[in-house]
Amino acid sequence: MKATHPVFCTIVPPHVLDKLAQADDPDLAGPARRTLEADAAQRTHRRLTTVLGAPAAAVPEGAAAGKPHRTLYDAQHGQRLPGVKVRGEGDEPGRDATVNRAYAGLGATFELLLKGFERDSIDGNGLPLVASVHYGENYGNAFWDGRQMVLGDGDEIFRDFTIPVDVIAHELAHGLTQYTANFTYFGQPGALNESVSDVFGSLVKQYVNDETADRADWLIGAGLLTERVTGVALRSMKAPGTAYDDDVLGKDPQPAKMEDYVRTGRDNGGVHINSGIPNHAFYLLATDLGGRAWERAGQIWYDTLTGGSLEVDASFTDFARATVAAARARFGEGEEHEALLKAWSLVGVPTG
Repeated sequence: MKATHPVFCTIVPPHVLDKLAQADDPDLAGPARRTLEADAAQRTHRRLTTVLGAPAAAVPEGAAAGKPHRTLYDAQHGQRLPGVKVRGEGDEPGRDATVNRAYAGLGATFELLLKGFERDSIDGNGLPLVASVHYGENYGNAFWDGRQMVLGDGDEIFRDFTIPVDVIAHELAHGLTQYTANFTYFGQPGALNESVSDVFGSLVKQYVNDETADRADWLIGAGLLTERVTGVALRSMKAPGTAYDDDVLGKDPQPAKMEDYVRTGRDNGGVHINSGIPNHAFYLLATDLGGRAWERAGQIWYDTLTGGSLEVDASFTDFARATVAAARARFGEGEEHEALLKAWSLVGVPTG
């Protein structure tokens, strides 16, 4: 396993929050500015703890392998983490629906990794899963900080971030990437980092709903946007660039093909934007193969992520070629291989 270099990863892209922060309506601009300030503070803290060496969560002594070890904290609308412990593994549900949803989302992600890919937690060794809820005041985001996930209650634009299970799974999947391919968080490798989280976030949602690929909505964060927004989700893997088109948020900027790749210095080189390209390739593969997406398409992505052949600065082409090798190794040169070549070709990423 590569040495891990934890990064601070959020579900809502900074370009969305920047747009909101410039709104004339103070009910929109105020929370967005506070969210951006909180994110900036956490990024600084993340850099310091990475340099100093933050302790990792330990597996409880005597804990059974293949079982989740979840701990939920209430940040009580502050920004000191983790907060006050409110639920541990095996505790009965309490009155706080946000805590209960977060607990269930951690469990669903753990279960898919175990049953779908025979992986014991995000690190493969039973790593405890920690989440803090009720973070900040009207905090409009969710993030993975290298050790735990954090979820806000939302504001005028975003509902409670525990409502869509794929948001929870998306953030935990940043931990999966951290402990495997460990992509750097800039440019194409950063977009792969974000895309992998969208892929596994969608797979967890489909697993929870027992959906086949043709029945899934392939939306990331459906149900998160309030009625004030003209849009359906944060991102669409089926049709990147169509998730929202709103007077305040602007239009979803994600491309679906390399010919529309966005070159920008913002958002760490467009990591939340250009992730639409590998996202769409996965959607095309999964829907072409049909059935439960985690069983074949997801297995190829998982094998690629954990195979050890990718450098931390892998490009889209590097990743595509690695998926072809992974598909050939597991399934031979049958329909999975052919569907994969077709999917990458359709989005304009070479595999030869």
